[in-house]
Amino acid sequence: MAVIALLVALYFWAMGEIFLDFSIEFLLERPPAWYYLLPFFWIILLAELYDIHRAGNWGDTVRGVAMATLIGLGFYLLLFFYFTDPPSSLLPRRGVAGFFVAAPIFTLIWRFLYIRIFTAPAFMRRVLLVGGGKAGQTLLRVIDNLWPPPFFLVGIIDDDPQKIGTEIQTHKVIGGSDKLLEIVEQETVSDIIVAISGEMQGSTFQNLLDAQEAGIEISRMPVVYEELLGRVPIRLLETDWILRSFVDQSRASEFYELGKRILDIFGGFIGVIFLLVTFPFISIGILLDSGRPVFYSQTRAGRGAIGYRILKFRTMHQDAEPDGVPQWATEDDERATRFGRILRRTHLDELPQFINVLRGEMSLVGPRAERPELVELFQQHVPFYRARLLVKPGMTGWAQVNFGYASTIDETVVKLEFDLYYIKHRSVLTDFVILLRTPFTVLGLRGQ
Repeated sequence: MAVIALLVALYFWAMGEIFLDFSIEFLLERPPAWYYLLPFFWIILLAELYDIHRAGNWGDTVRGVAMATLIGLGFYLLLFFYFTDPPSSLLPRRGVAGFFVAAPIFTLIWRFLYIRIFTAPAFMRRVLLVGGGKAGQTLLRVIDNLWPPPFFLVGIIDDDPQKIGTEIQTHKVIGGSDKLLEIVEQETVSDIIVAISGEMQGSTFQNLLDAQEAGIEISRMPVVYEELLGRVPIRLLETDWILRSFVDQSRASEFYELGKRILDIFGGFIGVIFLLVTFPFISIGILLDSGRPVFYSQTRAGRGAIGYRILKFRTMHQDAEPDGVPQWATEDDERATRFGRILRRTHLDELPQFINVLRGEMSLVGPRAERPELVELFQQHVPFYRARLLVKPGMTGWAQVNFGYASTIDETVVKLEFDLYYIKHRSVLTDFVILLRTPFTVLGLRGQ
């Protein structure tokens, strides 16, 4: 759609030319080289919409496309007015305007067709859930809370005679494992999800093998949970999961670690430049609002629980914790100053952390840095919490762009599920996607 929008924009641009029509000569002479990269930039602006759940929601789609259009045009206008007398060939107004009119229209047309057609039941996978216990019920809650639904659930298989014929969260238990192959054929099942947390009967295992040999896709509940939510189901995992699955799969190659450090250094330098540019204005705002000091330093737990001093612009009143007891940051925190609330909403208070990134104490992408006292507290209530210390804390991260801040133990559990998913699946591409999505978090003013 972005490429089609580019062609349409070029055509209407050429129609306004006096000496050149829409021709090879026009395409070679008039548009600057960067203009042909607009479809690529448009896809980057839509990074927040390349999520299967947002893609199926018309309201999120419209808001995302509108935001991308405003950001794209805003960036162009910034360049246009920065160069006081830009050559028309370098920043073509007609061509750019044409693209940013056509691209949203064609994108919305395609997304509308996708939502109306490809999220319809006829195009969905037909899934059979094996297991109606705790794991199965957890997955059912996930499915019921997603819109559009990720697949069509034909029913549940469970060997408990008391459950057969009943409903679990509006989904019917249609038989035991002895009827599995028969149900697969009758309901034209395409996928089976196994949600059995205890021991599996030999007959059930054999029926699953037979179904797989017949071409049915077999998936385990934790894997599906990760695919649907981008999180790890920590409340359903046994202790040895860390050894069997997490530690083995989360080992990062030396190439990745080197690439990540290079990215951190490059991004850190850019961030420090931005910090130096904004420092006079932010410091004046802090001094006028609440006086000194401008900066705030606090001990945080880094990789391997090694402490370091994090740097931030001060956003709270002095002696915000007079009793010395650590407190969660909450929305509209009363401890924050008036100017501090603005800094938090826009995340400008975190700019000094680029210095921590250059020092190697933090990374651009990783779990959010926590105070050692809170780490000790969370370890007592949240399974596997210390596993998030396997990597450096980050200025942004998978949990930050998908969930935000946590102010309760239950929210901390959800956030940890995102953090562990990132550690398990981290890669240069994942880091790049998170960095692309971060500006939308900032523009959404979701800071606390």
